[in-house]
Parts: sequence; C-alpha cells; structure tokens
Amino acid sequence: MDRPLPAAASAASTAAGSVVASAVYAEGRRVADVPPADARAWTERPGHLVWIGLYEPDEALLGLLKEQFGLHPLAIEDALHAHQRPKIEAYGDAVFLVLRTARLADGRIVFGETHVFAGRSHVVTVRHGASASYGAVRTRCEASPALLRHGADFVLYAVMDFVVDCYFPILDSLQAEVLRLEERLLDRPPTALEIERIHQVRRDLEDLRRAASPLLEVCSRLEHFHLPMIDAEVTPYFRDVHDHVIRVNETIDSLREVLRFAFDASMMLATVRQGDVMRKLAAWAAILAIPTAVAGIYGMNFDHMPELHWRHGYFAVLAGIAAVCGVLYVRFRRTGWL
Repeated sequence: MDRPLPAAASAASTAAGSVVASAVYAEGRRVADVPPADARAWTERPGHLVWIGLYEPDEALLGLLKEQFGLHPLAIEDALHAHQRPKIEAYGDAVFLVLRTARLADGRIVFGETHVFAGRSHVVTVRHGASASYGAVRTRCEASPALLRHGADFVLYAVMDFVVDCYFPILDSLQAEVLRLEERLLDRPPTALEIERIHQVRRDLEDLRRAASPLLEVCSRLEHFHLPMIDAEVTPYFRDVHDHVIRVNETIDSLREVLRFAFDASMMLATVRQGDVMRKLAAWAAILAIPTAVAGIYGMNFDHMPELHWRHGYFAVLAGIAAVCGVLYVRFRRTGWL
C-alpha cells in the first residue's frame, strides 16, 4: 500500500481532492512525502522526481497540479472527464498517456481508466473507476532504486506493465470458462442461459481487445520515436510491454475463435441430431402405415368383403402385416434410419 501522507499533506488532499500518495525521489530513493502544493520546489532540484498518485480527483486538485507542473489544458480536460481511448500524446517535453484498466467482478469485466502525466521530473497518475491500487507498483519501483533512478520514464513503464499484466488473470479465468463451455456445447445443445453467457463472454473479450489493441501503437511510439523524456536505456522495457500486449491480443482472438467454433459445432450437431430423429420418425411412420392401411380396409362397411368367411383370414392378414413391416424395418436399419 502507498504510505500515508503527512498531516499537512493529508489536510491538503482532503480539501483539494483524492491524493493517494505524493512523494519525492532522489537517485531512485524516496526522500520525503510532500503535499502537491509544494511539488514544484522539489522538481526544480536537480536529480529529483516527484511522483503523485490520485484517485478520481476533482477539478480544483487537477488545477493545482496544472500550475505546479505546467500540464497542458487539453490533457487536464481528458483526465478530469475520463472516457478516453488508450493513447499517448506529447506536449513539449512531457507526455500524456491514457490506459484502460480492467478487473473481474461477478464474472464480468469492469473497466476503468488511468491517465499518466510524465515529464522530466514529475509523474502524476490519475485513476478512474475499476482499477487496482498502484501501491504495488510504487513498492516495486522503490525496491529497485538502480532502475528508478532513470526517472519518470521508468515509472511510466512500470505503470504500463502493471496495467497490462492485470489483463492476464482475467484472460486465464475466461479461458477456463470458455473451455468448460466448449465441452458442454459439444456434448449437448446449448441452453438459453449458456447462449446468453457466450454472448456476454464474447462481448467482454471484444471490450478487452478494444482496451488492449491501441497499446500496440502506444508502445511502438515509446520504442521508436524520440520522445523528450524517454531515455534510450529504458526503451527495451517498453518493448517488453509491447510483447505482453501482443500476447493479450492473441489470447483474446484465440478465445473468441474457440467460442465461435464451439457454438457453430454445437449448432451443427443439433442439426444432425434433429435429422436423426426425423429419419427415425419417418421410418416408424412408414412401418405403421402398413397395419393402418390394412385395418382401414377391413374397417369399411361393405356387403362383400374379401375372405370374409375364410377361417385363416385373420392370421393371414396379421402375418402379411408382420412380414411387410419386418422387411421395412430391416431395410431402414441397413440404411441407418433406425
């Protein structure tokens, strides 16, 4: 978890918005917890980095940070209202990054957003909606001061890597459910609830794909474009995130394909089963038509019925019906209708 702010910082955060953590680092090590109102003074010191974490801040707090770090008004507007697609934008010597976060809740994927302002000496993360705390990211970075000393670009990588890695447990859970659905669908026709669940899973996978796919372009820009605050030494780390995003997209496409195939196969099997039933019904109807026809003839009220007074007529008719029905039954069995 993030360390609590000092009393003065806590009071400022209560008045201005939701500050989860606000700390300053020098040479990769945490040296102090600072209130956002005092952040500018620390960023003016050489080799110092201010990292502030916010959760659904209000306009006043974002306005304060705009003054402290010179954040671009358009980026501030995006961070305030959220509902942005994943993207990266450069404003002078700083970048603004939008990430879509995700977590499972009652079998459905719930999405949130994280906005990251990163300059040469500051990082501000803004979380909206469903998102895990970045306390684990801060702890991980603080445990590697040799890497954290790179500055804001390494923090940017750590946040991106954390967001993308959170996709994998979701995919693992959905993959297990997809495999269970596949087994059921190939064993019997789907129920109404299963069809509804298939639709929900496919829609969730599509939403997750829309959250992850734009990160390919974001990582590519961070890898290949010379952004002001990205050091060459940190570029390989963004390549690692790029590889993880590729894995996420490939897994999503694979699961969607498995669901589609399982559902189509289930429908084809249902059609085959229905055809088998119809053939059996047709075969039994043909067999039963023989005694029905004979009984219908002898049930007519004519004065002169054939073999009306024949002593063995009853047994002969029964034998004839049995013989014809037996022949039809054997032939239907041979053709696979029965």
